[in-house]
Amino acid sequence: MVSRVIPVDPFDLVIFGGTGDLARRKILPGLFRRFCSGQMPEEARITGAARSEMDDDAYRALVGEAIREFGGPRACDHGTLEAFLERVGYEQVDAMGEGGWSALKARMRPGCVRAFYFSVAPSLFGALAERLKGFGLADDDSRVVVEKPFGKDLASARALNLTLAQHFDETQIYRIDHYLGKETVQNLMAVRFGNVLFEPLWNAQFVDHIQITVAETVDVSGRGGYYDQSGAMRDMVQNHLMQLLCLIAMEPPARFEPDAVRDEKLKVIRALDPVDHHHIVRGQYAPDDNQPGYRAHVEDPRSRTESFVAMRCHISNWRWAGTPFYLRTGKMLRARTSEIAVVFKDAPHSIFGADAGRHRNVLAIRLQPNEGMTLDVTIKEPGPGGMRLVDVPLDMSFAEALGPEAEEVPDAYERLIMDVIRGNQTLFMRGDEVEAAWAWTDPIIEGWQTRGDVPKPYDAHSSGPEDALMLMHRDGRKWREIRT
Repeated sequence: MVSRVIPVDPFDLVIFGGTGDLARRKILPGLFRRFCSGQMPEEARITGAARSEMDDDAYRALVGEAIREFGGPRACDHGTLEAFLERVGYEQVDAMGEGGWSALKARMRPGCVRAFYFSVAPSLFGALAERLKGFGLADDDSRVVVEKPFGKDLASARALNLTLAQHFDETQIYRIDHYLGKETVQNLMAVRFGNVLFEPLWNAQFVDHIQITVAETVDVSGRGGYYDQSGAMRDMVQNHLMQLLCLIAMEPPARFEPDAVRDEKLKVIRALDPVDHHHIVRGQYAPDDNQPGYRAHVEDPRSRTESFVAMRCHISNWRWAGTPFYLRTGKMLRARTSEIAVVFKDAPHSIFGADAGRHRNVLAIRLQPNEGMTLDVTIKEPGPGGMRLVDVPLDMSFAEALGPEAEEVPDAYERLIMDVIRGNQTLFMRGDEVEAAWAWTDPIIEGWQTRGDVPKPYDAHSSGPEDALMLMHRDGRKWREIRT
């Protein structure tokens, strides 16, 4: 199988916050890998913009160091890095003032796609947008990319949307959620809508329940200031898990086009029922002999911010009425894994008797690590002694199915940045979608604050609080094991 790499149009990309951690770890290495793949045209130019005082050569040295550290095995191939760095420059810019904007404008070239990546705090979005238009850097065809957090509640998200809308049309705004750039997430749509095998079964008549898990092994050290103001609900559920829920639950769009896809996602969010507080479990990882607890990494020694959330959700529409969706995410869990599991119902009648046990088909979509899919099917266990049944997985791991080419699959940031240059908004959140997600999330958070709920402690490197297990056990179900 030979993958096709289609070059994008010539572009000028400005990365505000170009010396920051996200730029160093993700954006610049991702651009370098697209350069290595041949997707970046000769005329492409990348400009870092930040408060730090440095010239082009100093910034190229910083970018080169970041790529050697985070760019992967091709970072030093046959002069490739040097050729990439020739396309990189830097301007010192005052986001809140006048300094540097005229010099930055002088770098913009006619006839190129202009994209501006806001890899900065949301408090700077409005100032950057105003100056891009005021100094004539952005035109009606320019694109702006904004990172999460896109607001901390519905009111702030509306304010950000309004601020950006004063300077840019909705078709120019790309709200990035890197989960939507993962290969497996997009393959989820291909599996659902490209195979007659699954779509007829993708409803409450045949699906018992759906689990969405995003588990992390890291703590919040180094991010305590931000995380203690957000918590798992704002940091993960409102955006990442919500987007996965939408893709798994949405109706087939008429076409694979930006607004057609996003219209269907919005319908899912608006059909979500309010969540009863008895169907939510909050947790906070506790200290042990080898690991400090959550509160050691934040300023408030009595913090009630959650590092874990599990919940049962319901979607009130014809496709999913009565089918529960279980979501969970947390820090300091047993393994790093992201998975969507579609658990189908039992066969209506077993001809093999009670001794055969209970067997279910499960479609598991792994986002990380080892992206791929497995479908558990029931077969006869080999050997004599009667009809003994066993579940075995049909494994569709990319690494095995695609061979060496699986290693060349672009990561999420690579794909999404190239989509920005193409002008394709399919994998980006629309403003009304973000606001609808906050409208569903806010009452949950407000309820915790009103009741004074305290998160349940859980052991580091466990599966989370015991109450999260009971959330499933009460329904006669159980979580899939968190494992790599």
